[in-house]
This record gives sequence, C-alpha cells and structure tokens, in this order.
Amino acid sequence: MLVDSHCHLDFPDFAEERAAIVARALAAGIGRMVTISTRVKRFRQILEIAEAFNEVYCSVGTHPHNAAEELDVTAEELVRLSSHPKVVAIGEAGLDYFYDRAPREAQAQGFRTHIAAARRTGLPLVIHSRDADDDMAAILQEETGKGAFLFILHCFSSGRELAKVGVALGGYVSFSGILTFKNSTELRAIAADVPRERLLVETDAPYLAPIPHRGKRNEPAYVANTAKVLAETIGVSEAEIADVTTENVFRLFTKMPRPDVTAA
Repeated sequence: MLVDSHCHLDFPDFAEERAAIVARALAAGIGRMVTISTRVKRFRQILEIAEAFNEVYCSVGTHPHNAAEELDVTAEELVRLSSHPKVVAIGEAGLDYFYDRAPREAQAQGFRTHIAAARRTGLPLVIHSRDADDDMAAILQEETGKGAFLFILHCFSSGRELAKVGVALGGYVSFSGILTFKNSTELRAIAADVPRERLLVETDAPYLAPIPHRGKRNEPAYVANTAKVLAETIGVSEAEIADVTTENVFRLFTKMPRPDVTAA
C-alpha cells in the first residue's frame, strides 16, 4: 500500500470526476489520501470531501499565497477546527518567495500561527517552502526552541541544507513528481541522504505529474510513479519503499487509522 500524503481534491480540476479519481487511486494501491487545505475560509468544502470518502483525510490551514487574506485566523480557530476526526494535519503554511503573492511579513506571521496550532494539537504541520531556505530554517530553529512540533517539508525542492535542518529538528521530507524529472539529479541525491524513517511521497495533485505523465493533470494514483523512482534512488525495491513510506505516514499522522486488512 502507498499513501498520497498531499493532494488537493477540492481543486476545480477534479470537480467533475472526484469519485472516479479516488477509485483509480484505490485500484492503484493507494490506500489513503490526505487532501490539503489552502484556505481556512474554504475548510467546509475540504471537510465535505474527506467525509465523502472513507480513504480520504484532510488538513486545515492557509497556504502562504493566501496568508494576507487570513491573518485573522487564530491558532485557537485552527485547534478547534482540527478536532474533527477527519482532520489529521495543520497547514499547508509556510513561505513562498518565488511567487511572493503575499507580503513576506504576512507569510511569516501566518506560518508562526500554524506552528502554534501544530504544537498545541500534536498534529503535523504541512510546510510549503519555495525559494525561502534561509528564512525557513531560521523560523524552524527558533520555533522549535520554544517547543517541539511535528512537521513535513512537503513537495521538497529546496537545497540540501534545509533538508538537513528539517531532519535534525525531527521533521519529515516529502517528495513529489519533481523527483522523477530528468533535471532533478541533485534532488535525487538529497533524497538518497534523507533517513528512511523520515521519507514520504506525495503528488501535490493536480500539479507536478511525475514521468511518464508529466505535462498532464496529476492525480493520487500517480504517487506510485514517484515511489518507484524514490525506490531506485535509495536502492530498495518498490515493495520496500511502499512499506517504509506508509509506516512513516501512520507514525506521523497519528489520527489517521490504518486500513482494516482483515475486512477483505
């Protein structure tokens, strides 16, 4: 079994065939999917999707692109919303200096609010970090000094130093379809050095479809393609990488139940 630890099933790309997409994922051996929140103000829509499918769980949070729109969202509100049984993570939140769609001060403020909620709930924080390695590392180190919290560096495409800092602070590193791209030699080298007990795989669907689907709309079933390349990268079988990453998921997402293998 594999788990797609990060997708966006609420996005319009999936609206017409969401049930079929979930069915294709299950047929491909994807036993769990986590659909990730990008706006707290649209959380109800996310939750309805998670409630509609036994195998789908969700997070609650504000993407850094939307940080300025939701600075009124408090840690207390995130904690309250995360009490729902289907909510297994906080986020995604973080820093994006590539697009800079929100002021950097707003991104940092929102990020720290989400860290506080993750610390308070014990749920993992899904972190978005792009072109912001130094500031991300500094905030993670500073905030960890105030009290540890679980986190995932999602869709990792940053430098080696941020991966090292993240792992040293107890974080997990999640790889998307970018890992499969021909020009991702350095990223594969970084993945090879991440401790196996900290590795996750994801799609970030509908974005970043892995080879051989690159250029098409991504979907959770394709996480198997990324897992295959990750297995090759670290020199293990596909079965072993499935076991390793799935075990890591359930160790991290403690609210998400394992499938009942006896049900069949």
